[in-house]
Amino acid sequence: MSDPILRLSGLYTDIAQYHILQGVDLEVPRGQVTMLLGRNGVGKTTTLRSIIGHWQARAGSITFDGADVTALPVASRVKAGMGYVPEDMGIFTDLTVEENMRLAARSGPLDAARLEWIFGAFPALKTFWGAEAGNLSGGQKQMLSIARVMAEERKLYLIDEPTKGLAPAIVSTMSRALRDLKEQGASILLVEQNFAVARALGDSVAVMDDGKIIWTGEMAELAENKALQEQLMGLSMEVH
Repeated sequence: MSDPILRLSGLYTDIAQYHILQGVDLEVPRGQVTMLLGRNGVGKTTTLRSIIGHWQARAGSITFDGADVTALPVASRVKAGMGYVPEDMGIFTDLTVEENMRLAARSGPLDAARLEWIFGAFPALKTFWGAEAGNLSGGQKQMLSIARVMAEERKLYLIDEPTKGLAPAIVSTMSRALRDLKEQGASILLVEQNFAVARALGDSVAVMDDGKIIWTGEMAELAENKALQEQLMGLSMEVH
């Protein structure tokens, strides 16, 4: 793989007395969607939180866009071009949709053309532009969470289970928005339990188990190999 946007080398992260990441090696190709898959509790969220800097790695290195960012604080990683959508959405519920979006545009005013693209992807946000985010439905809050990271173009988008718990119609809306982002040439590392979404969006895939990457390859290869799916994750994409 030439010139990955992100490289993790031997990454170890502890949470209290628990050793969660145990030597993660991962490369994210530039301009592709990389799926990070695995059973619940194997370290996927910890991997994303370590990359963005919410949790500090005990050992190993994180190289982003050619620079070592292992010791940098979250703000510096975001300034360097990372965008992060946490599993718990991370929106400001007591602020309006508009205020949430303006806060997300760190480098200046919201770009009008980009905002129109976001409204096209998530029409509900335009409808509820002046409403408090806490009054939105669960699906609308997730739309806002994704839209906030899209407010500015990022070098790398880290997205944690964007379709979790959403109704099928909202999942379709979310998938279309992520596909649009992919078609713009974005680099994305995406944790996703919905295998239909993973199969539709992913270019490459890394599978985690017990705090390590146990398999990497093309998404198409994993999607077509039921035996490999069951071996790696105990699941078949055909039944999801």
